[in-house]
Order: sequence, then C-alpha cells, then structure tokens
Amino acid sequence: MGGSYVKELLAIQQQGPRAIGFFGTRNMGFMHQELIEILSYAMVITKNHIFTSGASGTNAAVIRGALRAERQELLTVILPQSLKMQPPESQELLSKVKNVIEKPHNDRLPLIEASRLCNMDIISQVQQVICFAFHDSKLLMETCQEAKNLRKIVTLFYLD
Repeated sequence: MGGSYVKELLAIQQQGPRAIGFFGTRNMGFMHQELIEILSYAMVITKNHIFTSGASGTNAAVIRGALRAERQELLTVILPQSLKMQPPESQELLSKVKNVIEKPHNDRLPLIEASRLCNMDIISQVQQVICFAFHDSKLLMETCQEAKNLRKIVTLFYLD
C-alpha cells in the first residue's frame, strides 16, 4: 500500500464510531478481498456500524469481515431486490446476517437500476462511504459523486 492509502486508512480510524457504507466492484482478486475483509473487521470492532449490499466481491468480503467481528448488531445488509433474486452463494452468506433488508418491490427492475436505488438508500443512512472501484466502474463513480454531493466523507480506493 502506498503512503496515501495509509493516510486514508488512518483518517478513517481517527474519528469516533459512525455509520459507514461500503461499496465496490464484484470483480476483484483474492488479495483485495482479504484487505477489504480486514478493514471491515477493524471497522466493526471499533464500534462502527457497517452498511453494504449483498453482491459478491467487495460486499461479500465486507460481510465476512463484519461477521468475523461477532457484532451482528453493527452490520446491516440492504439488498437491491429480494433475497430470492440473489445468487445461491450470496444467499448462503446472507443467511448468517441478522439485519438483512430486502427490496422485493425492485424485483422487476433491471439489476443496475435496483442497485442504483439501493446505493442511494445506503448513502442516506451513513456519514461515510468507503468504495473500491476501477476507474471505469460507472455506477460506483456515480455513487461516490452522489455521496460527495450529500456532504458525506468519501474514501475511494482504485483497484487499477
């Protein structure tokens, strides 16, 4: 990790507990997933409330890290659609989470639209956003920009 990433991580940890939204790409390597899992774990054991969605990749790593901290009350997963619309591996992981909020009224929407609405819902409930994205991750860039527009603290880690 470069010096700027270390500074970002220290800045994240210096404030007191807050609600933090984690967003990120589904497509990432094992090493990035491990780092995200550790960060999520660290955020929960320092009493931050984590909000994320239920997709694979970043969100799955966030969920695994938060679960490892054994503080279920500090993890909320907001799904873009109903649980039945999630892939089997996501459903299995989500079965371990106490606070799962489904959005069955979005089942008829294309996933990209349901995800956009879900991301906005998560942003509305947090003070800070941590995002892991590639430069061409259109929805994630929009999500970070929307969070900035709403005066949220945004930490964006590029994976490319």
